[in-house]
Amino acid sequence: MDYSVIGTKIKEMRKVVGITQGDLAEGICTQALISRIEKGDIYPSATALYQIAVKLGVDINYFFEIGTTPRLDYIREVERQLKYFRNTWEYKGMIEVVKMEEKNPLFYKDNEKLQLLYWHKAIYLHEEKKETESAITLLHKAYHLTAHSKKAMSEREMQILSSIATIHAAHEQYDEALDYYHQVENAMKTTEQLQEKVIKTKLFYMIARVLTRCGRLEESTDYCLKAIKWCFAEELLWGIGELHYQIGYNYELMNDVENALFYMERAFHMFELRDHKVHIDFVGKKLEEMRRQKA
Repeated sequence: MDYSVIGTKIKEMRKVVGITQGDLAEGICTQALISRIEKGDIYPSATALYQIAVKLGVDINYFFEIGTTPRLDYIREVERQLKYFRNTWEYKGMIEVVKMEEKNPLFYKDNEKLQLLYWHKAIYLHEEKKETESAITLLHKAYHLTAHSKKAMSEREMQILSSIATIHAAHEQYDEALDYYHQVENAMKTTEQLQEKVIKTKLFYMIARVLTRCGRLEESTDYCLKAIKWCFAEELLWGIGELHYQIGYNYELMNDVENALFYMERAFHMFELRDHKVHIDFVGKKLEEMRRQKA
């Protein structure tokens, strides 16, 4: 893609408005980054492009009507940012993107795109603001923007229902959580191909965690083993450590120290490969305690 078309147009409009690169960059990014954007070296993030459009006094759609940059790229960039913030638990960054795009007609005039914003806003309401009822209400609203009985459940709809389940699980409403998780599991059985394979891994892992909390340890382990098999079949890295730890924890609850150690050691090695320091420290301490107990 020729990014220089966008950069050239930003430069032209900046000069027409009569502001410097530093003026344009203020509150958005660095002057050096604006310089690189104008040269076509890099493409601005979705949020930055929107802020630039606001400063230059044009609608964001203007940039998608000048030739080489399709609107789809902008939407994918927003999705990428939200996914990053979701996976790294950076909820304040998440809501900043949501608030910015709520003003963007590319999103608020399209139910599928609006659904993306509602989903992430609900996650923020639950995780950061602790507004559980508002979060669940908004998640249901997001889900019903696109869901209906005459079509298969989309992957995003699956993720939204999983988010509802996770909130119920966090409040020890385990029956409700399992009901939503199993709705997603049943929907997956009718889906020929998942684009985002890790959705299935995360679903089985979350079901396993709830089953453990309900004392259904053998069922929990079965879900973990199915998920591990899926990870290996699809060459997925995420989840292998978490799933081995969950099996080890189940054995620990059954007072089977030998099997607990076996699985937790494998979990520990997977977390080492991912350089996940929090998990390494936590599981490392568990292993030390269990080895002393076994000795």
